[in-house]
Amino acid sequence: MDRYKKLFNFDNKVAVVTGASGILGTEFCKALCSFGVTVVCLDREEDSLEKLTQDLANNYGKDKVVSVLCDVSDPNAVKKVVNEIVQQFSKVDILLNNAATKTKDLKSFFSPFTDYSLEVWREVMAVNLDGMFLMAQAIGKSMIERRAGVIIQTASIYSLLGPDQRIYQGSYYLGGEINTPAVYTASKAGVIGLTKHLATLWGEYGVRVNALCPGGVSSGQNAEFDHKYSARVPLGRMAKEIDIVGPMLFLASDASRYVTGQVLFADGGLSAW
Repeated sequence: MDRYKKLFNFDNKVAVVTGASGILGTEFCKALCSFGVTVVCLDREEDSLEKLTQDLANNYGKDKVVSVLCDVSDPNAVKKVVNEIVQQFSKVDILLNNAATKTKDLKSFFSPFTDYSLEVWREVMAVNLDGMFLMAQAIGKSMIERRAGVIIQTASIYSLLGPDQRIYQGSYYLGGEINTPAVYTASKAGVIGLTKHLATLWGEYGVRVNALCPGGVSSGQNAEFDHKYSARVPLGRMAKEIDIVGPMLFLASDASRYVTGQVLFADGGLSAW
């Protein structure tokens, strides 16, 4: 094989994707499967996970996908699941630390900061940040032993940028008023800190850790929000799921073999202002 094409060769690779049945997770799993990766799909939503893995099995083969029901905020569940994965495959080449959550009650999730409950704050943090810590800790051990591995952590433009509050006036998501809650911004900022720390901690073992920061993905927002958000983006539109796949594949592949501790924005240029 051509030495340059080898940079994107995923033969015999095993990836674990958390938040697998989410908006980006679904696209990530499909992309990895299409490159021949064996993908272990983790999610806590049983119905959507089953639908995803059935679709992947039909399109890429049953031997290329494994479905695992797991709440990444549960330390015992994470340890058990990761042990089983490592025993089954003997390795994990790629961890796509992608799980994030809103509360089931969207009204409480989008509550004003002055009324935000500590209970909701902790519920979101438990998945968005604690879950990343737990998964990186559990899978990182086997990567250190093998002296190889890639961890990609899904962050956000709001990891480093403050949200423009003006675009949320008159904006709706799935029929309800929306904003960017402080807990989301804070949790995603924590992802960047964790990423940089692990990159410097595990570099000597050949484990690379990077963060991927997507811009706003079109996924049920109303036209008012789409218009206001797009007006702030140099490329003039919101992201589509496929727009985030290329950067993910770059970070997962040997094309980024000398890249670690970095924050890759895929935001249509919004962060360039």
